[in-house]
Amino acid sequence: MLIGLLGFQGAIEEHELILSSLGADSIRVKKASELIALDGLIFPGGESTTMLKMLEFSNLLNPLQSVLSQGLPVMATCAGLILLAKKTTSPVQKSLGQLDITVKRNGYGPQYFSFCEEVSIESFEKTFRAVFIRAPIILSTGPSVHVMARDHHGHPVFVRSGRQFGMTFHPELTQDDRIHRLFLNQIKKNSRRELCQDIQNGIT
Repeated sequence: MLIGLLGFQGAIEEHELILSSLGADSIRVKKASELIALDGLIFPGGESTTMLKMLEFSNLLNPLQSVLSQGLPVMATCAGLILLAKKTTSPVQKSLGQLDITVKRNGYGPQYFSFCEEVSIESFEKTFRAVFIRAPIILSTGPSVHVMARDHHGHPVFVRSGRQFGMTFHPELTQDDRIHRLFLNQIKKNSRRELCQDIQNGIT
């Protein structure tokens, strides 16, 4: 299994270490040709504005939209979720528009208000210690989006829509690999090797 990580900026190495411990290979994606052989993709946390600028500079925006719309599984965390969202606020920012949610950037406030919280995630027997760093808040979800977990305010913090997983927190900053395992298991159940030719046609 080969998982791509958007490789310009953010918490990349932490995801790589977890994927490696679970037996998955990974590659840092910086150009369109690297999307073709992927079984899944991770948008890491970091700085969404910087990531967006690098995507535009590298001509990756349209290829990403193409492979995601064709069903490439994706897991987006914190800033990565902002990139994946259909709509962003505070301020409005361009995005890939793939996940039907509205996200408020820095929703909990600046760095000083970063925090950890035990959250209950659907299908998990034990709570997950979620790390929120300048985290966005999901203001609304579309009908295709299922809420997997909420914070103590009732805000969705983990959502899923088909093969798209989105979190406002950083699962890679803990020793708990359950979310990554959930993502990889979903890919195994819905292998998309048969879609590789379609994806190649979409980005070339």
